[in-house]
Amino acid sequence: MAHVHHAVHVQHMQVTERKNAHVHHKVQHPLKKTYTEHQGHSAHTSRSKSHHTTQHKIHHKNLSQNIDLHKFSHKLESISARHSKEKCAQHIRIALQTAGADVSKHPVAASDWGHTLEKNGYKKIKPAFGNPQEGDIYIIQRTDGHMYGHIAGYTGNGWFSDFRQKTYAVYREKDVKYSYYRLES
Repeated sequence: MAHVHHAVHVQHMQVTERKNAHVHHKVQHPLKKTYTEHQGHSAHTSRSKSHHTTQHKIHHKNLSQNIDLHKFSHKLESISARHSKEKCAQHIRIALQTAGADVSKHPVAASDWGHTLEKNGYKKIKPAFGNPQEGDIYIIQRTDGHMYGHIAGYTGNGWFSDFRQKTYAVYREKDVKYSYYRLES
């Protein structure tokens, strides 16, 4: 019993020493929340932000390396129907998830998928419909006739969404806005 008491006392002393080693002061946030900030934090902030940015880029690169484009293509083709069932975002999500992408907190609307693609290592590029690569994904922004927009992926055998498309141009409306994404290698 004495050993347990001694261990708890030593641990308490170590925690107290660590707390006393750093000088803290309270800072009032504009939104009236109080938080503790270390003195000298501003000098450390620029290094920390730089380190965070580097880590963020490495994390994106690692995510893109985890996506298997062959699995993406195979799954997307295997679940596609002959005609649209207006489930394009769901099918792209399933194919990406099967391929190893992180689709947590994904949007419902196809037109809102840009951020989810980017967090998985996709980069927005100039549309390359004349020379698509396996794994390329495009998004059509909302229109008056299509409130959720559209999303499709290129498998090497054509453009697929919830159906096999004859072409990327699935809307008949004029002035359709496309966003085009390619997985960074």
